[in-house]
Amino acid sequence: MARAPLQTEATRALHSVSVYRGAHLRVVSGANLGDGLSFADDLQPDDVYALSPLARPCRLSLLPAAASPFQVAPGSETGTAGAELHLDSCLLFMSGDGAIIEAIVLVETDAEGLVTELYLMPLAPMQPRKDYALVGVSTQDALAKFAQAACVSFTRGTLITMASGVQRPVEDLQLGDRVLTRDDGPQEIRWIGHQVVRASGAFAPILIRAGALNNARDLLVSPDHRLFIYQRRDRLGAGRAELLVRARHLLNGESILQQQGGFVEYYQMLFDHHQIIYAEGIAAESMLVDTRTRAALPAELSEQLAALLPRHRATDQPEIEVQEVMLQRPDVADLLRRSSVG
Repeated sequence: MARAPLQTEATRALHSVSVYRGAHLRVVSGANLGDGLSFADDLQPDDVYALSPLARPCRLSLLPAAASPFQVAPGSETGTAGAELHLDSCLLFMSGDGAIIEAIVLVETDAEGLVTELYLMPLAPMQPRKDYALVGVSTQDALAKFAQAACVSFTRGTLITMASGVQRPVEDLQLGDRVLTRDDGPQEIRWIGHQVVRASGAFAPILIRAGALNNARDLLVSPDHRLFIYQRRDRLGAGRAELLVRARHLLNGESILQQQGGFVEYYQMLFDHHQIIYAEGIAAESMLVDTRTRAALPAELSEQLAALLPRHRATDQPEIEVQEVMLQRPDVADLLRRSSVG
C-alpha cells in the first residue's frame, strides 16, 4: 500500500459526530426554566432538561484543528460550511434512573464571531421527553473527551499478530514489543493507552462476529476504528482495490452490531507511523495521532507530539476511506467479505 503525501488543509480527513440542536434541549425545571442549551457560564447545576419530541440527531461534519475552534466541513448535514466550531464545555447529566450521560457543547460562530448555533454532542443515548438533571459543567474536559471518542481502540482479549507470527492478547503487549504491520514489517510499540469507559453511545464497541469479514474470531473495536480491506473484485464499486472502512458504517444488526451497556476496556497502540496491523486475523489500523486525537495522549508525550503529528498525518490515507453514503446497504458486510476472497 503506497504511502500518501502529507495532507493539506483541503485533503485532510473529515470527522463526523452526531449532535442535537441546542434549541431542542430545554430546561423543564429549575432556575433557567424554559431556556434552551447555553454556554457554560450561563448553565445552572441542578436544572432539569428534556429533549423536544421534535429533536432528531443530525450529522455534523467538521475539519478538526490542533485545538478549538474546528471548522464545519462542506457537505455537513447541519451547520454552515466554513464556520468556526468552538468546544465550549463538557456536561454531566443524570437521568431519573441514575444513569450518567456526558455530552459536549459545540458553538458555531460566523465570520464576525457572533454565535449562530449551539449543538449538544451526547456521548451516550438521550431520549425525548425524558428528564436529565445537569450535575456537572467542565470547561477543561471537552477537548480530551472529544479526542477519546475519536481514538481507534481494541478491546481486552483481542489477539494481535506479533512480528514472530504469534498472536498475543492486546492487554499483554508492552512498550518495545514488535508487531507485524502490513506496510513496514515488524514495528516497535511506542505507547499503549488503556481506559475503562461506559459502553454507550460514542463509546459502545462494535462487534464483528467471527467470519463476518473473514476474521478468525469475534472482533470488538471502537466505533470509529477503520478496517483495511483489499478487494480482489470491486464488488462495492469504489473504483479501487484498497479500502478503509469504519466499523460503525458496517452495522447490520446480525453479523456486525453495537454492544450497548456496562463498561468496556479500550486499548490503543502507537507506532512511529500510523500502521495497518492484524487483529483476529484481519487488517485494522493502529492509533493515528492527528488533530482529533492528540488531546487524548498523556502530558508526558507532549515533547514527542511535534514529531509524531506530521509523521502520522503523512502516513494516513484518507483518499482510500469509504464514506458512509456508499456503505448504506444491508448486505455491505457480506459484499466486502466476498470481495476480499475473490
